[in-house]
Amino acid sequence: MNNYGTLDSSYIAAGKEVGIRKLVDDFYHQMETQKRGQYIRAMHKGDLDVIKDKLSVFLMGWLGGPRNYAQKYGQMSIPMVHKHLVIGEEERDAWLYCMNEALKYQNYSEDFKDYLIAQLSRPAEAIRRVSRMEHSG
Repeated sequence: MNNYGTLDSSYIAAGKEVGIRKLVDDFYHQMETQKRGQYIRAMHKGDLDVIKDKLSVFLMGWLGGPRNYAQKYGQMSIPMVHKHLVIGEEERDAWLYCMNEALKYQNYSEDFKDYLIAQLSRPAEAIRRVSRMEHSG
């Protein structure tokens, strides 16, 4: 039985900062190289350095590691930060697909990969719901 989601267990399972930054780099690589990721990659204009850092710092805190996002980038709500984007089921699924592909390159246990994609599905769906409300009029 794993204890992911308890204290810093998920942060440790993800390889701490180095592992999370590698996951994020591999995720954006998938977004750039996978056909399913091209549309969501186009939502991120230009250079990805800041966006990669934001996702890395967010994931570190979200997984139970250092919670430095607010002090570095300010307070945020994941769905509200993305509300200007049109995110439907296809975009949500493409994002999760690219993350799942990136997970294949991580030295994580299979149960942690499964746990992580299940956990990431929740905010991905919340983003889709907010986008639908924002853009349905």
